[in-house]
Amino acid sequence: MLVPVILSGGAGTRLWPLSRELYPKQLLPLVGEHTMLQDTVLRLAGLDAAPAVVVCNESHRFLVAEQLRVINAPPQAIVLEPAGRNTAPAIALAAHAALAAAGPEALLLVLPADHVIRDAAAFRKAVEVAIEAARAGNLVTFGVVPKSPETSYGYIRRGVAAGKAWRIERFVEKPLQARAEEFLASGEYYWNSGMFVFAARRYLDELQRLAPDIATACERAIGAAARDLDFTRVDAAAFAECRSESIDYAVMEKTSAAVVVPLDAGWSDVGSWSSLHDACPQDTDGNVRKGDVLTEDTRGCYLYAESRLVAAVGLRDHVVVETKDAVLVAPRERVQDVKALVAQIKQRGRSEHLLHREVFRPWGSYDSLDSGERFQVKRLVVRPGGVLSLQLHHHRAEHWVVVSGTARITRGEEVFLLEENQSTYIPIGVRHRIENPGKIPLHIIEVQSGGYLGEDDIVRFEDQYGRQGTNK
Repeated sequence: MLVPVILSGGAGTRLWPLSRELYPKQLLPLVGEHTMLQDTVLRLAGLDAAPAVVVCNESHRFLVAEQLRVINAPPQAIVLEPAGRNTAPAIALAAHAALAAAGPEALLLVLPADHVIRDAAAFRKAVEVAIEAARAGNLVTFGVVPKSPETSYGYIRRGVAAGKAWRIERFVEKPLQARAEEFLASGEYYWNSGMFVFAARRYLDELQRLAPDIATACERAIGAAARDLDFTRVDAAAFAECRSESIDYAVMEKTSAAVVVPLDAGWSDVGSWSSLHDACPQDTDGNVRKGDVLTEDTRGCYLYAESRLVAAVGLRDHVVVETKDAVLVAPRERVQDVKALVAQIKQRGRSEHLLHREVFRPWGSYDSLDSGERFQVKRLVVRPGGVLSLQLHHHRAEHWVVVSGTARITRGEEVFLLEENQSTYIPIGVRHRIENPGKIPLHIIEVQSGGYLGEDDIVRFEDQYGRQGTNK
């Protein structure tokens, strides 16, 4: 049984300000109408595969579950990492989950959730070759046939043939330009894709042999896992003892069973704004334009407008990205330095690396429209069936106006409906809740007033999503 494993961790800081730690690039529709996570799952169509095991950060769990629900792709399991520990431990957790669900014959197809693959048919053909090699006991990775002398990817040098695959002679770190040109000319090197196929039991056995501390920590963590709604929550204390290590360093570079299958399917890891520009359709001037964008004498640019008009004059090979709370302007040749900007934001105690202005919750989202001394205005969007927690605030009152849809309101002992253009008031210290009993999204304007408006001013009594702590 082939079990897809979708690795949906990571923060994608090189694609800031679109990608944020709590809403990273794999959850964004960067190339097409679907998000990158959704595209990863949808390209499995045509393979004889079980539902996927998804490994994700705990803070992304409801976003991941909702995106899979939207495309009608219920997962076999969503395994929550309490902390990032790189790919070797993440795959180990998924391997244990797959063995529990699919039995000892489970084969894993390990896919990062943030890759672009243009030719899904070619990808599936390569997977079939990899399955054959994995059933022979190999640990298989995919080597992307290089189209240019890239210096931002690691490389794999192939050795002797092993059926339709190749033994791996060695892995090579990201090279300098001259070496990358040599690799391309030789025809013996592939880009390291970070995608794999192997038997779940085989991987765990090799991990135990080559990195026993990681194997033991992961076995303990998954062994003490708890079920939380639709999620598998591994033991945080046991997993915290696991060191962070990639599968390449922990296993693939040390095992004698590693083979590579060539992949020529329009692959990109979309690791920077420049690579995203290359992965998107361009106009006759070589520009990628998203949103309300006007250009004059502008070429080779990536131009993104989220909430207002972006106008560019005389630009060459630049990236301009506008969101509701941040604007990035950079030459395409300098986009690798975006990570340094994100580091500055963190050092200054700002929040733009964590959240967008619009914050997503399991019940919907809220957008902070305006704020000042003793007031804040938000727009709440509650999806059909969505329910905010039953809560109260010690320092603020709230005024709600229904813009569209129908709201079921709990206010103290009262429960009542509000229709469009109706409103209500929640005094300080009164328990309250909003529900959407309808079939269309509920839009509410919320005006908060009081001496303290922080999101930590909340006492939660009931929550159908099992959340603890602050926020709505």
